[in-house]
Amino acid sequence: MMKPSMLRSLHSAATRGASHLFRRGYASEPVPERKVAVLGAAGGIGQPLSLLMKLNPLVSSLSLYDIAGTPGVAADISHINTRSEVVGYQGDEELGKALEGADVVIIPAGVPRKPGMTRDDLFNINAGIVKTLCTAIAKYCPHALVNMISNPVNSTVPIAAEVFKKAGTYDEKRLFGVTTLDVVRAKTFYAGKANVPVAGVNVPVVGGHAGITILPLFSQATPKANLDDDVIKALTKRTQDGGTEVVEAKAGKGSATLSMAYAGALFADACLKGLNGVPDVVECSFVQSTVTELPFFASKVRLGTVGVEEVLGLGHLSDFEQQGLESLKPELKSSIEKGIKFANQ
Repeated sequence: MMKPSMLRSLHSAATRGASHLFRRGYASEPVPERKVAVLGAAGGIGQPLSLLMKLNPLVSSLSLYDIAGTPGVAADISHINTRSEVVGYQGDEELGKALEGADVVIIPAGVPRKPGMTRDDLFNINAGIVKTLCTAIAKYCPHALVNMISNPVNSTVPIAAEVFKKAGTYDEKRLFGVTTLDVVRAKTFYAGKANVPVAGVNVPVVGGHAGITILPLFSQATPKANLDDDVIKALTKRTQDGGTEVVEAKAGKGSATLSMAYAGALFADACLKGLNGVPDVVECSFVQSTVTELPFFASKVRLGTVGVEEVLGLGHLSDFEQQGLESLKPELKSSIEKGIKFANQ
């Protein structure tokens, strides 16, 4: 049996962790009312993501939606003694209620990768799900910030944009592909090789959110570490293959659900801080962009009260990164076009 003292220290550690994760830099009380909807809340990413959003003091209303299983998840999470009220919705007929009045909609819905599957194999199933959900978002909460987690993000974000355009609700400042897991991985792997505390590490990751389209800019990493070229190449490859590493380690029983939930919660928290007027909230995200000739691209984005306040440029790239940038463009272009074509079928 666990000792009371151990329970107390676990609780204080959890509280410290939550406050470190979510409280940094948000305005003092009173905190605005904010409704967050999680679509796909009963799934492998959805459940831990819903838990993390319940821990976020910026959320006043947490709406959990899935095709089945959500009332149970909502009942479980609702017992946690934090600010937000939790309601679970299930089935097509309850999707509208789940979305009404949402400030932020997070979409982890869809099927996960299995061993041997490429992100393209996921395409037809997840693309259809995203199209349906975005049609409902356009109708019930057209002004919400939409955080797209459903893979392949390089295609699902363009699908969402096309659906919103058709509905007459598209605002490029309010649609985000969540690439935060690439940043989380790059920071972790870099800290390990540079032998520095990971909490202080920053690494921008640009491009897209699959394979070679993921381009970590280790030349811009802070704190600076003089790593050899071959180490940088290995770190880049590991960041690009991070998802596959987890899929293989789980041996057919899942994909990167827990780390993705953490990354999704971090990005949603940044969006909420931006909406609440916290200054200088900057995160990498896959958004409509003029940083390159491609219509969508991940780079650093300043978040504000309307969503995207400013899409920041790439900064100075090393020769290796410049080469990586040129190499990723054809694949990213093709994924974007595939999404647009699907949405307009």
